[in-house]
Amino acid sequence: MLKELFTNNLTRWDRLLFHRIFSWSDKKFLNRSLRLVSWSANGYLYPVIGLYIFLIDDADVSTTFLRAAVFAFSIDRCLYFLLKRSMKRDRPFEGIVDVQFRVPPPDRFSFPSGHTASAFLMATLLVCTFSLNRAEQIPIFLWASMVGVARVYLGVHYPTDVLAGAILGITTAQLGMLAQAFFVP
Repeated sequence: MLKELFTNNLTRWDRLLFHRIFSWSDKKFLNRSLRLVSWSANGYLYPVIGLYIFLIDDADVSTTFLRAAVFAFSIDRCLYFLLKRSMKRDRPFEGIVDVQFRVPPPDRFSFPSGHTASAFLMATLLVCTFSLNRAEQIPIFLWASMVGVARVYLGVHYPTDVLAGAILGITTAQLGMLAQAFFVP
């Protein structure tokens, strides 16, 4: 009974917040901007960032970053696929009438948001590896948060999918940092 009440309230909150974000005015600028933000977390830019760090930064720092990224992304992808296949949550456009996706989803299921997980993983790795101060952290985590908002606006995720993705990304980044420290030669 208590579990059902909790689940119903969470679902109701999730759908309400989804509708609020999804119903923002459908303007060309907003569509283009949020599609670009979402695209930035597709994964194409992460190797470029890693290569850039490797080329311009201290060898110890860049090696730490790259090693942590390999561990973190490996853990992240395994957990991501495990969660996707075990939860099998339908995407919003499949469960809510009059909702159409604004970008094609990369796979069938919604929970968790892989784009958001990857964005928060990368943001956390950058912050931890380079010991960034608060002023430097804000734009990085703002970008990661906007990836999550974009995924909801684009109609392919619920807010709880995004929240789970953020938690997954931060957690796996921290595990990647621990793993790379443990395996330092």
